[in-house]
Order: sequence, then C-alpha cells, then structure tokens
Amino acid sequence: MRIRNGVFAWTRIVVALLWVAVVPLDAAAQTLVRGAPGETIQAAGGMVVSEHPEASRAGAEVLAAGGNAVDAAIATGFALAVTHPSAGNIGGGGFMIVRFPDGTTTALDFRERAPAAAHPEMFVDAAGEYSSTVHHRSHLAVGVPGTVAGFDKAHRLYGAMNWERLVYPSIVLAEDGFELSERLAGSIARFVERVDYPATIAAFSSDGVPYAAGDTLRQYDLAGSLRRIMLNRSAGFYQGETARLIAEEMQRGGGMITEADLAAYRARERAPIVGDYRGYDVVSMPPPSSGGVAMVQMLEILEGYDIESLGHNTSRSIHLMAEAMRRAYRDRATYLADPDYVDVPIHWLTSEAHAATLRATIDRSIASVSSPADVQMVAESMETTHYSVVDGSGMAVSVTYTLEGGYGSGIVVPGAGFLLNNEMGDFNARPGLTTETGLIGTEPNLARPGQRMLSSMTPTILARDGELVAVIGSPGGRTIINTVLQLVINLVDHRMGFPQAVEAGRIHHQWLPDRISAEEGALSAATVEALEAMGHTISVRGGQGLAHSILIDA
Repeated sequence: MRIRNGVFAWTRIVVALLWVAVVPLDAAAQTLVRGAPGETIQAAGGMVVSEHPEASRAGAEVLAAGGNAVDAAIATGFALAVTHPSAGNIGGGGFMIVRFPDGTTTALDFRERAPAAAHPEMFVDAAGEYSSTVHHRSHLAVGVPGTVAGFDKAHRLYGAMNWERLVYPSIVLAEDGFELSERLAGSIARFVERVDYPATIAAFSSDGVPYAAGDTLRQYDLAGSLRRIMLNRSAGFYQGETARLIAEEMQRGGGMITEADLAAYRARERAPIVGDYRGYDVVSMPPPSSGGVAMVQMLEILEGYDIESLGHNTSRSIHLMAEAMRRAYRDRATYLADPDYVDVPIHWLTSEAHAATLRATIDRSIASVSSPADVQMVAESMETTHYSVVDGSGMAVSVTYTLEGGYGSGIVVPGAGFLLNNEMGDFNARPGLTTETGLIGTEPNLARPGQRMLSSMTPTILARDGELVAVIGSPGGRTIINTVLQLVINLVDHRMGFPQAVEAGRIHHQWLPDRISAEEGALSAATVEALEAMGHTISVRGGQGLAHSILIDA
C-alpha cells in the first residue's frame, strides 16, 4: 500500500455519475466531484462516495473537521435521508461493516424488526387470500425502523466527534432545502402520482403540484424530527413526540407498530462473515443479511476452478458463476433468516466442505435445472442505497441501508415528515405458499414478533496481507450479492483495474426464476448461443447495481 506522509492514498472510480467528496492531505478544504463513467478520482486525506452531492459533502466536512470514518458515515446517512428520499432514510434500516486501522472488523445490524403483533398469516386480505398489496404497500408492510438506533450505536461504540455535529448538517439541508435535479424531480413526481396519502403529497409537492427540476425542496417536518434526534439521540426517535406520531399513523392506517415496539428496538453488533478468496480477506455482513454468507459460499465454490484461465464473461466462466449462484440462492431460501430466531448453520454454509459438495453437483457443460417445487427467494426492490467512506488513518466503513421499495411504503408520518419502510415485504409471504413467480413459504423467514427480515444487502470490505484493499457495495435488491461477487472476481481473478472491474457487464441468477439475466452488452451473441446450448435461458436487462466503492492504491 502506498503511504504519503503517513496518510493512506487511494483511488475511486465513479460510475453512473455518482458524487465523490474528497479531503486533501491538509484537510483545509473539500473537493466535490461528479465523476463520469470510467473517471479516476484520487485523494489522500479522506473520501466519501454517495448518491447525492450534499450527502457526500456532509461526510467529507466531518472528516476535514477531525471526525473519523464512522462519524462521516453517520453524517452522510442522515443527509441522504433528506436528499435521497427514495432510499436514504430514518424510517428504514440497514447494515454497516467497519474495518479499523489495525485490521480488526465489526458489523452493525440495524435491520428493521417485525412488531410484537406480527404473525406468519398477516399478509392476507379480507377473503383470507394472500395479498401483495397488504404485503408490500400498506401500513402492515411497515417494520420497526432501525436506522437511527444503528447510527446511535455506531457513534457510541466507535465515533469520535460530537453527535450534534453529525446530525446538524441534515437539519440545515431539510430547513434551507436543496435544488432538485431533473432525475430526482422526475422520480418524486412519478412517486406522488401513485400515492394517496395526504401527508406524503404535502411533503413532496407544492400544493399538489409536482416539483420541477431546479425547484428547492424544503422539508420542515423532517427537520423537526432530525432536531429531536440531534438533541436526544435515538430516544428522540424511539420515544416521545416522534414515536407518538408514528404510532398514531399506524393506528389510523391499520398497522401494527406501537410506541412499545419502538421503545423496544435495539441495534445489534455482530461478528462479520469473513472468507478467504485466493489470499484476499472478504469481510461482509452476517445474517439477517444473506449477503455475506451467500457471497462467501459462491467464492468457495468458484475457488475450485481456474476462473482467470476461463476468461471474463465467456460461456465457460458464466456457466460456472450461474451454477454457483443457483446453489447459493437455494441455500439462502432454505436456511437463512434472523439468527436471533433461527439456528442458521453459518459455518457449514460457508465451509470448504459444503462448497466441495455443491461443486461436485455442477456439470461443466450442462445447466442444472431449478425445480419449481423447490424453494426460492422473495422479491426485493432495487431501491437500496450504498455509500463508502475511508478516512486518513485507514478506517473504512461500508454502509447499505434502505426503505425496501422505492420510497418505501409511500407513507409519510404526519407531523414527522419522513417516509416509513415497507420492509415487512421481505418476510416470506405465507406458510407453504411457494410459486414460480417469486413467492416463498419456507419456515425460517416467516414473520414473527420481533424478528428481523432477511436481506440481500452486502456491504463489504476487501483486504490482503493485513492491508485495506477496497470498500465495496451496491444497491439493487436481490441482485446486490451477485453484483458485489462479480466485482470481487473482476479484481481478484481477472486482475482488472478498478474502472474495468466496476464497469464490466454483470449477470444474475437467483435459483428461480431459472434464468440468467444479463446486462445489455455483457454477453456476446456467441456466448449467449453457447450458454443456451448448455441449457441456460438468457434474458437481457438494463443496469444491475452500482459499485459505490473505494479502492486503495497498492
């Protein structure tokens, strides 16, 4: 690793016009850069990568003022709750991986929980039939939020700067407002058109008229909620005025969350999943995220093949990756859930022995068949957001958090100004109800009181020989795991530079539906023909995930 005057030096490649805030060595000023695809952005004093310029700026200013990477991650997360409302949040939840300068790591779980009244048969309509609307777009779809508790716990354990300093920038953003880009204005307008909650319409329109690009979005009720958090930490959310407002809205709309549910929420510190892939330490999130277990299992399977010699995105390498994905996603649905409620066999699932058993079932020239009678994963939205932070000491933070669907449940809490998640939709639909179209009724991930729902979020940190290599992650719902997997493979097996690794076309297989979905242009016509001859079904999709990542120069 290259050191400049005792400070780490690193490179970030930005894709999809993400915003990067960097801190120079003297930390006297921050540089905000909107990176073009393939552009290399370098820094030596600190770096924050997120979806919005003001959020990246908030984190970089914390670094420049002497805060560490955890402090900057908290400030960035609160700012995204203002500036990236489709996924940034205080009404949702997520996961954080932290790597300290001495190489030790930890994981923070602030995933949402089911309320005390939850039960496996809760997603049915008046006729007793399973209802997708109840499951995903109702007050019953809202889980007890975890974001604020997670940020509070991260700060108490590992923060260095005053809490108020981390929350205050988001209050200013909410009160003073920020200019809407064309993309965000269009997204909000489409969202407002499909909801009928008065508080939601009021929060994201001007007297019912959608905002246009260039307009300033001010969110005074949200500012009030953030101020209560600033003054009272997590108690300002889970108790008092904000908790009362949430509980009242739940009661009004037929939801289950009570003030007691909110007061009982706790974030959890957990041991990360750590895998060894060709000499690299892959550190990722444990259950209730499935990301770390599934990714490490796939890497264990693929380590038995010479992936480099097979070539990037050739029919032979894609076939093996798809078969590894197929098996990992089957195990995901069979075994993975909240480890506080289910005995998850993590060590077995990520073991070399289990990988060898699965590898032995792979025919190198014929596609396996995913039986419709077998289990499959529940659908997840693409609307998560990921951000990465590294400070001048080498502390690294990888955060993925979400409202689940775009804009979550669509419900803004009246008087509180923030959107609530629809994360209960990540629980399995109903006991025994498993279909080819995406529903699943297996036991581990059914809704139970207090249980955290399964997730695909995969915040990850890569290291080698005790040195930090990369901070990686992606949005993308159920595709997140495979997006991060392929970034690791591109860096390690195909020895790509960072621009090529993050821009290379990606594929996805999730057991059922039994098909490989590929980004447009990811596979040549000859490769598609060869894969189809092996028995694979290929579908073409738009973009898959975004690699919001930081690479440390070797």
